[in-house]
Amino acid sequence: MTAAPHDASSRGAVSRPREQWTGQVGFILAAIGSAVGLGNIWRFPGVAYENGGGAFLIPYLVALLTAGIPILFLDYALGHRFRGAAPTAFRRVGRAFGRWTESLGWFQVAIAFVIGLYYTAVIAWALSYFVFSFDLRWGDDPAGFLTGEYLQVGDPGISFEFVPGVLIPLAIVWIAAIVVLAAGVAKGLQRVNVIFLPLLIVAFVVLVVRALFLDGAAEGLNALFTPDWEALANPDVWIAAYSQIFFSLSIAFGIMITYASYRRRRSNLTSPGLVVAFANSSFEILAGIGVFATLGFFAFQQGIAVAELEGLTGVGLSFITFPAIVSQMPGGPLFGILFFGSLALAGFTSLISVLQVVSAAIQEKFALSIRAAATGVGVVSAVLSVLIFSTTTGLLALDVTDQWANNIGIVASAVLTTILVIWVLRRGPELRAHLNAVSTFKVGWLWIAFVGVLAPVVLGYMLISRIVSLVVDGYADMPGWYLALFGWGTIVFLLVATLVTTLLRWRRSPDDFTPWPAFPVADPATAAQRKEASS
Repeated sequence: MTAAPHDASSRGAVSRPREQWTGQVGFILAAIGSAVGLGNIWRFPGVAYENGGGAFLIPYLVALLTAGIPILFLDYALGHRFRGAAPTAFRRVGRAFGRWTESLGWFQVAIAFVIGLYYTAVIAWALSYFVFSFDLRWGDDPAGFLTGEYLQVGDPGISFEFVPGVLIPLAIVWIAAIVVLAAGVAKGLQRVNVIFLPLLIVAFVVLVVRALFLDGAAEGLNALFTPDWEALANPDVWIAAYSQIFFSLSIAFGIMITYASYRRRRSNLTSPGLVVAFANSSFEILAGIGVFATLGFFAFQQGIAVAELEGLTGVGLSFITFPAIVSQMPGGPLFGILFFGSLALAGFTSLISVLQVVSAAIQEKFALSIRAAATGVGVVSAVLSVLIFSTTTGLLALDVTDQWANNIGIVASAVLTTILVIWVLRRGPELRAHLNAVSTFKVGWLWIAFVGVLAPVVLGYMLISRIVSLVVDGYADMPGWYLALFGWGTIVFLLVATLVTTLLRWRRSPDDFTPWPAFPVADPATAAQRKEASS
């Protein structure tokens, strides 16, 4: 495997060669594994159902083409051209500004760090429920079992009362994640995705096929796909579509910048990006079919309409509604095993991509080995994750932290990135040229318009409206002090972590760097003239 030369240090030494994916297929599988996560299974079906059913697919596709794919290409271009994790890439793209542009990269790293802390907890729950499926341990009251016997949920507060049922699987997830990160990009991340992603697809396809043959499945699918055309006139439906696309593609918080930085010099970027984007959306639609076919069965068993069901998204769907369904259906244990196994696999492939953002950034700034960075990041994260999310208040802390990290942190990161790169640094034409020079699918000036105008306008509206809502209305009837601690406290942590990591000294200068030169794009007319002259 040929490695591109890395940057020379300020002392004249040459660092170890940069890691690389073994090929395009490995990169595509890893990128799909990152994009396909918990949100595809437990968020998309409910969002689609609540926002126009089949009609929602129209704004969903528009959002994919005008924001999701363009920002995905932007991340690819930044990571590949400037060959670094998010802080390194942003420092190099804005050389004249130095640390000021680097700080945006560290903001993205901080977001990934926070998400990694609680994402592991959900995977641990999925592993527990995978085991519980064998004997349907949740009994006749899945809601009571989840919040009582399993999570032992207490009142909002700060608790150090650990829940053994969560602590043990959480520790297992962290050990597995550290081992994968320490093995490196090709032997760790890529190998896990090559094994887990096909396994996930096979398991989920079997689950969907089984769901389609349940009584009431047709009614569930009708509920999901029957279009409500009037919903298209509601701006909130379009915002929901952009939100879903944005959160499901793993963009704007360092993952795809980091992943693209491990690609070889002559690597097609846009065509694999299209494969990743449409594969992610295809899995979401597949998840919608499986989930609502199953919900149709549940409604049929109770003699009610699908619209009367509760818990159609998130934790309620996965850990309350689905266990109740599994208890009532023929072959329920096998169905539960497939569902929670798929949930754990999808979560884990996304988790390692989130953690790689942090590990790669630390590795580059402090000149650490792969193993040292992975171990250091993993151990610190694991300790904090256990202290916060394996306690009796873990579910409440997770819910609040997720709301602020995603709806404020990631969206703010996307708005700042698009404005910085396109308007402040004016790197749009350069990045467009780079994409076109190495890729078979070319992007035009419309790409810059989508990234530089449409995306910041739509995402800016999402950000402002969400901040106003959280300030005015609060969240989930939780006490103001609790939201201040775990909600706004999360934003304060992101900003402080960004400042501290930006000001720390680089052990190896990231500025001794020359971007890969743009490859000339052959002009068909010129090529024809050369051929004629040679003959």
